[in-house]
Amino acid sequence: MNRIARFIIWICSKFNRAEIEQIIHGLLEVLANRSPEIKPKDDFKEKHPHYRDFYVDPLAPLTNQPPKESLSPSLDWQKLLRDYEKKHGKPLKPVKRRKGLSVPKQCRCELCSAPGDYLYYNDGKRRSQLRCKICSHLCQTQRRHCSAPKAKYFCPYCHHALYRWKKQRILTIYKCGNDQCPAYLKAKNKLNKSEKQLQKKKYSQFKLRYQYREYHFQPSHLNHSTPDKPKIDLRRIHNHSDILGLVLAFHISCAITARKTAFILRNIFNVPISYQTVLNYAEAAAYHCHLFNLQRKGPIDDISAGDETYIKIQGKPNYVFFFISTKSLKITAYHVANNRDVLPATTAMLEAIRTQDPTQQITLITDGNPSYGAGIHFINANRNLLPKMTHQKVIGLQNLDKNSAEFRLYKQIIERLNRTYKSHVRPTHGFNVRNGAIALTTLFVTHYNFLRPHMSLNYQVPVPLPELESITTLQGKWMKILSMANL
Repeated sequence: MNRIARFIIWICSKFNRAEIEQIIHGLLEVLANRSPEIKPKDDFKEKHPHYRDFYVDPLAPLTNQPPKESLSPSLDWQKLLRDYEKKHGKPLKPVKRRKGLSVPKQCRCELCSAPGDYLYYNDGKRRSQLRCKICSHLCQTQRRHCSAPKAKYFCPYCHHALYRWKKQRILTIYKCGNDQCPAYLKAKNKLNKSEKQLQKKKYSQFKLRYQYREYHFQPSHLNHSTPDKPKIDLRRIHNHSDILGLVLAFHISCAITARKTAFILRNIFNVPISYQTVLNYAEAAAYHCHLFNLQRKGPIDDISAGDETYIKIQGKPNYVFFFISTKSLKITAYHVANNRDVLPATTAMLEAIRTQDPTQQITLITDGNPSYGAGIHFINANRNLLPKMTHQKVIGLQNLDKNSAEFRLYKQIIERLNRTYKSHVRPTHGFNVRNGAIALTTLFVTHYNFLRPHMSLNYQVPVPLPELESITTLQGKWMKILSMANL
């Protein structure tokens, strides 16, 4: 039952028929805009759909300014002189010079190629502008654009130099300040009447100009979250190896807490084990399974979906980034971070595309988090030989744009993965240490890719392993995976 149905039941339990009719009449007044002081929750968003609508510009900036077209003479100065004499009945005389303001004889008008006798300085002693007496064309004596430009980036739409707008620790933002930029004019024309009025007061709340975000980190700085080296050696534990398989089967595959797992082993299987031992076994197994996950991932599909979901570590929110192939349904990347900025998003995307074919065209489906778009910019800038990745965004819960309607099916796959992951994490009620969160996430990926059958795959696992086909028990499969991971 959704919240609207519960709200209706609550109203009916608190008010009589006459009062409910008054409530309905008041709500109709609000919907008809006859109550200026009371507005629906989404009224502002409907009137200002582009308010704080940030997105990453798809085109990368230019590093070299394209050469400007030189102005070639389009008029004939001699013909213009004959036309002048025919019209006025007298010839046009050369310029009478003031003392010290002579123009070099080799100068020529850019428009009509008139000699220096008909050119004069338009700004007196500054001598920065030349005007032709015949065609009235004005030009600069020393064009600043002829020298090497000092700007680092240039707008891909108007070729105007980008200026440094903001500088932070990990990034610098460059912006195009050209008021005649086609991208700026197009974004400005999209604003409705209400937005244009609000834009005059809150200019920074509307993204209209082209922006480029230059990140200061390098690919070598993108470190994948990895479980810590265990303190115990699983080959020298006191319990039998079958007990280790049962621990992973209950704690990971069945999503049972460490305390309940220890309780089951003590009271059903008569195995004296504590919940801390269960956690130690899980962290040690995760260290070996992490490399196993990365090595056995295999090729990826052309379309992958990504998203982040939050967990709590020491009571503070942290995030787990997942990417999944949309056909094989295998997890291609997982990364635990304390924020959802560009750095962790880029780390997860790089791992997701690590095993792609050199000729494969990859499309990533994400939500509206701008970290993904900025990260794809960074990745494409460092992919010299491989094809560039494309990015499609699915915004909100309703299909309000073409991309959301076309790619929402893929976004639902990653949302379903997040719910499955939550069902495994929820019993823990948070983590005390970061390594515990990384270990559980790593073992969840191992279970999801190699052990968990999917109904949409005809009850096959996303990454089938021939070594596990003859093993019938879940604990036996866990032990086989650990042995294949060079345990």
